[in-house]
Amino acid sequence: MMTSKEIRDSFKSFFASKGHQIVPSAPMVIKDDPTLMFTNAGMNQFKDIILGNAPIKYPRVADSQKCLRVSGKHNDLEEVGHDTYHHTMFEMLGNWSFGDYFKKEAIEWAWEYLTKVIKLDKNRLYVTVFEGSPEEGLSRDDEAAGYWEQYLSKDRIINGNKKDNFWEMGDTGPCGPCSEIHIDLRPDEERAKVDALTLVNESHPQVIEIWNLVFMQFNRKADKSLEPLPAKVIDTGMGFERLCMAVQGKTSNYDTDVFQTIIKAIGGLTGSSYGQNEKQDIAMRVIADHIRTIAFSITDGQLPSNAKAGYVIRRILRRAVRYGYTFLDQHKAFMYRLIPALIETMGDAYPELIQQQTLIEKVIKEEEESFLRTLETGIKLLEKQISETKAKNETQLHGADAFTLYDTFGFPLDLTELILRENGMTVDNEGFKAEMQKQKDRARNAAAVETGDWVVLKEGDQEFLGYDFTECETEILRYRKVKQKNHEFYQIVLNRTPFYAEMGGQVGDSGWLIHDDEKIEITDTKRENNLAVHLSSKLPEDVTATFIARINTKNRTATECNHTATHLLHESLREILGSHVEQKGSYVSPGVLRFDFSHFQKLTDKEIRKVERFVTAKIREDISRDEKRHVPISEAKAMGAMALFGEKYGDDVRVIRFGDSVELCGGTHISSTGRIGSFRIVNESSIAAGIRRIEAITAEACENYFYTQQDVLTEVRSFFNNTPNLTQALQKFLEENSELKKQVDEYVKEKIVQVKDALIKKKQVINGIDVYSLAGPFPADIAKDIAFQIRSQFPVNSIFVGATQYENKPMLTLMISDDLVKDHELNASQIIRDAAKHIQGGGGGQPHFATAGGKNLEGLSNALHEIMENIK
Repeated sequence: MMTSKEIRDSFKSFFASKGHQIVPSAPMVIKDDPTLMFTNAGMNQFKDIILGNAPIKYPRVADSQKCLRVSGKHNDLEEVGHDTYHHTMFEMLGNWSFGDYFKKEAIEWAWEYLTKVIKLDKNRLYVTVFEGSPEEGLSRDDEAAGYWEQYLSKDRIINGNKKDNFWEMGDTGPCGPCSEIHIDLRPDEERAKVDALTLVNESHPQVIEIWNLVFMQFNRKADKSLEPLPAKVIDTGMGFERLCMAVQGKTSNYDTDVFQTIIKAIGGLTGSSYGQNEKQDIAMRVIADHIRTIAFSITDGQLPSNAKAGYVIRRILRRAVRYGYTFLDQHKAFMYRLIPALIETMGDAYPELIQQQTLIEKVIKEEEESFLRTLETGIKLLEKQISETKAKNETQLHGADAFTLYDTFGFPLDLTELILRENGMTVDNEGFKAEMQKQKDRARNAAAVETGDWVVLKEGDQEFLGYDFTECETEILRYRKVKQKNHEFYQIVLNRTPFYAEMGGQVGDSGWLIHDDEKIEITDTKRENNLAVHLSSKLPEDVTATFIARINTKNRTATECNHTATHLLHESLREILGSHVEQKGSYVSPGVLRFDFSHFQKLTDKEIRKVERFVTAKIREDISRDEKRHVPISEAKAMGAMALFGEKYGDDVRVIRFGDSVELCGGTHISSTGRIGSFRIVNESSIAAGIRRIEAITAEACENYFYTQQDVLTEVRSFFNNTPNLTQALQKFLEENSELKKQVDEYVKEKIVQVKDALIKKKQVINGIDVYSLAGPFPADIAKDIAFQIRSQFPVNSIFVGATQYENKPMLTLMISDDLVKDHELNASQIIRDAAKHIQGGGGGQPHFATAGGKNLEGLSNALHEIMENIK
């Protein structure tokens, strides 16, 4: 039986024998494509070639690509782990042809590989072809069907509809019919009973698609019309995990050697046995799947966070933690201990797992521990909601409350339902769904973009001149109108441009398009499909004119100062902290630079000062920029340039050197370090386990920072009669203030005792209960202090009521002794909430103690009256 490693290698070897260039997997996390967060298909790294925005280097290519899908057909995150063959992270085996071979060869080689190389039973294989779409003028793909008839009987060539057998890159762009290969893995007795022809594309767990051959031959325009592509493209994708299942004779992806090492490690850590309990099996599958996604995301530079791609990774991680918590009784971090098992399985194919093992483990461990704390907090909140719901004689939790638990604390609905069932309660599912829909609508509306078709004025390629020039003559190749969040603007593509398009952490240039007396502002420059796209709120009057494209040189220079300082900062950190420091992210704008790097502890003040002095010394040296373009990557690495994990480099790269600082970089830089002027770190913090962030400023921003600090110092000194020794004056002031505070605290303690004694003397007895009532101008903490002193002195049959005010704000305080809570079913939290409406406020607490604040001082007496009536 072939191992997964042997299967992966056999695929690459087969297509290499057919003249394909074998290329490495692109990062799973995409950083410079605004349309995608993750690589979700094998074709993503070839998108620019398919769109015609990048040259064809190899007409035939094959690879194994790591992918991530968390939405879309058959890939809903909440379903992963419940079946046997869907995943978040997976490998996609693929072969491509860019204007070379087409349907005949793609079908012939797919059949040869499956039936002759890895020797799948051809009698278990079925294929689908596009049945056509009369409304779009598309006929059945008889060409593909004809080629398949050489290998299969006609009855095993199944017509598929547009949903299943017409592939599209997006709402617009390349598309075409596809042909899927399905395999029937059922036992022979089941196959004899039910024909697989009736089960293809019916979500049967053993009758599954393993390979999709996409024949890109059209371009979808914004008006939904189709036009033929000038160069046809073959794009195939085969699920590696499913293929392993078929070759190894399993009925579940999770039973293959791809997952079994990890699953056995989960069992060893949790004391569970796979195959004994359905709920535990699901949990183990979820964790085995998700640990791969999380680890590979971290190696590609994407840490869990609360925004965009980071939020997706955090959500996946928390889903795994929650399954371990609920079904495997894991209340402490444990998933980080699975990384050695993952490395054993995939480390050979993806050595970045080995190289970054320590970082991966630290990040996952911290995230686990953080979420487990959140989970405990959420459970306590749910218990409180259960108590309050029962106090109202209700048995159903509001859908909005369940959604808050889901959205804020990561509680899936089924966990809430489980805990509620244990308490004899249910949840308002419809209310939960309504809240979920509202959130989806908000997200959809926020992301909604209406994009028109490109208006093509001229054909041609774009030339970037921004490394050498700040302005140039140019013409508009094409433009289109875009509408987002009710804001309309235009995207403009120029044939020659000095504008740097946002990439690699450096923001895009702004500037102007100038023709005669007309000056069109370019507000930003983005990179889309390997093109610099210039954004403007309006078009020139004559779009066919010849323009001067001029960047905002003040902003560009400030950005370049910050970018070069980032390189010097990187060098200084490796020199001062150690060679373990690696860049994990950066952001460079005119105003600030931000640098994320691997390091496992907070920088001391002394280390920060050392870094600042190191960078400043490099600035004073006034080192000239040494720039080399189109350097073979092997030569660049030999020069000492570091390649960053998670970045996709071409065969030729650009190298920027400032003395001993050597980096692969596509951004713009200052001509010499002396032009940076000055450098100062303004913040150092942690953004994840083992990842620190430094924010710094340079040049004019640094000067303004110094001036601000000097102004503050001058103002503070003026408070102390411009004393020459400000430190000594402040020390004396703090000592005097501390002594006065002690005196005030003693006075307050005495006053509290006096007030408490007065309350005891004038207590009221209502229905046999001792009631101590406080009114007047008292801060909330003093009212609380008196309440607890009363409770301590009179622990039974007593109630403290505070209706106080401070700084024109009303405050209610209620303390009830435990015997009255238990025997008379009094609830301070409920009483306070009812009374708080009189002061236009809100509050709550526990059955024995609660507080409320408000805005309406005049309603305080009515609030006190209602509390007293409740006591009666």
